[in-house]
Amino acid sequence: MTTTEEQLFEPIDMENWSRAQSFYYYTQIAPTTYSITVSMDVTVLRKELKIRGLKFFPAYLWLVTRAIQEVEELRVGVMDGVLGHWKRLIPVYPQFHEDDRSTSLLWTEYYDNFSKFYQCYCSDIREYGDNHGILTSKGIPLPNGYVISCIPWFTLQSFSLYNHNLKDYYFPSFEAGKFVETQGKILMPLSVTLHHATTDGYHLKVFFEALQRMMDYPSQWI
Repeated sequence: MTTTEEQLFEPIDMENWSRAQSFYYYTQIAPTTYSITVSMDVTVLRKELKIRGLKFFPAYLWLVTRAIQEVEELRVGVMDGVLGHWKRLIPVYPQFHEDDRSTSLLWTEYYDNFSKFYQCYCSDIREYGDNHGILTSKGIPLPNGYVISCIPWFTLQSFSLYNHNLKDYYFPSFEAGKFVETQGKILMPLSVTLHHATTDGYHLKVFFEALQRMMDYPSQWI
């Protein structure tokens, strides 16, 4: 563990952790993951981004990552065999290649300042966006990287992600679908897959409320 990672990672005191019994039950007795798909209202967000000439996808990456900051349970991970909370996560996202219809995973460091993150994202795309292979030449994502993606070709009513025999992975995974316009609003289906050992429905309520609030008031963070 590097010095930077030590600063970002706080081990959990299992004896005093309020989720200790839930964690044991959902990892050792009844291992359980689940997926939930909701519709996010992106009407105001899309309008504001278009006015400012900004791309939607990096804004989506930043918003979800920022909302994760509001929920400690979404930042539980394992480092060197130790369970703990990361202070922040970073988005790991696919790059689609038109020439051979393949995708490569790329990641961008997260910053609370949206403009700085946006600039870093654009820089990463310029430098690594055309790299083929499962990973770009930027390399393996940092240990606090979580997966976030988008399927822009069709919309979603539900989405399930199965992590076969994947142990000690508790970060959420996100998948957005094609926008749907209805009753004057533009909705984005958003699916999240989680491990029940760390995250309950209430935690998702807090996350989705924080995410929608930021989408409704983009002038507060752009």
